[in-house]
Amino acid sequence: MNRRRLDGAGISEYGGFAAVGAKAGKLILEDGTVFAGESVGAEGFAFGEAVFTTSMTGYQEVATDPSFEGQIVCFTAPMVGNYGVEEQRSESRRAHATAVVMREARGPEWTDWLHEHGLVAITGIDTRSLVLHLRAEGAMRAAAVAGDTDVEEVLDAVRAQPLMAGANLAAGVSTREPYTFSDEGEVRVAVVDYGCKRSILRRLAAGGAAVDVFPHDVDADTVAGYDGVLLSPGPGDPAPLTDETRMLQELLGRTPVLGVCLGHQLLAMATGKETFKLPFGHRGANHPVVDHRTRRVLVTSQNHGFAVAPGDESGVTYSSLYDGTVEGLDYPELRARSAQFHPEASPGPHDAATIIGGFVEELKAA
Repeated sequence: MNRRRLDGAGISEYGGFAAVGAKAGKLILEDGTVFAGESVGAEGFAFGEAVFTTSMTGYQEVATDPSFEGQIVCFTAPMVGNYGVEEQRSESRRAHATAVVMREARGPEWTDWLHEHGLVAITGIDTRSLVLHLRAEGAMRAAAVAGDTDVEEVLDAVRAQPLMAGANLAAGVSTREPYTFSDEGEVRVAVVDYGCKRSILRRLAAGGAAVDVFPHDVDADTVAGYDGVLLSPGPGDPAPLTDETRMLQELLGRTPVLGVCLGHQLLAMATGKETFKLPFGHRGANHPVVDHRTRRVLVTSQNHGFAVAPGDESGVTYSSLYDGTVEGLDYPELRARSAQFHPEASPGPHDAATIIGGFVEELKAA
């Protein structure tokens, strides 16, 4: 698309694909870049970190995934909403993305769902240019706006928003009280909820586990008596989660532990490894990782903006073939392992589907 600079404003704008007479919508990035389109969701505006996901399907799962808390999600798939919506596809009780932007939104089920869930949504965005921009400049703060607006005024507000680096978001998406997801099973697993997806709980139950879910600030003694503990995915920066890391250090060696995504990062920090913010994250259903034990390559579903830094190879089982970041750990002496990617793959490929099921089977055999 052609790019034009608004005189004197230091703002670059990409034209969109809005229909004649449609309600205007804009995505305004903190560096002054503006992408124009058409509003097809809720009224108003939303702030968040602008990121992109390469998943071709699973738009409803993406919007309701707690790991997208505080983020404006750009879908790289050219058409979004073409197979409708189903309540059972939602990964949580509400939408966690603050807004979504698309090349072409199809409806009416999808756009009606966006309205009902209060999501600002913009279609007609030049998503190819947007993704290239985010890859070059990095994920950044942004605002999605439905309707006409003063761009400079919104830009000031965007730049006043907190950065994702240093953001402790797990407490805001975790359950406040313990609850039982499944009461029947050969073994009993405690899930520590830092932003858990429903599909992970379903996978545990389908494997034959009774499942109890606990808040992010549960103490080690409460879960140590379980047959196993799963540390869930979740949003934000792992570095501020010092209490959660300390709890895990107290738990290690007392019962088997499996960490997924944010849970993987917490295991890394609990064992002395470092995390850092990725330039634009790993989000999508086509991320290759190598299993160092078998040399097999798995195509995985991923959703994270922070990663475990390579360098210290102790315990490393999987690595990203994109950038070498640590994608898995295994500490047999601590009875703990982890995966940065999503073995429940909702949405995504099922190359890693045996990780959760295998964990439950090992608990049964213990």
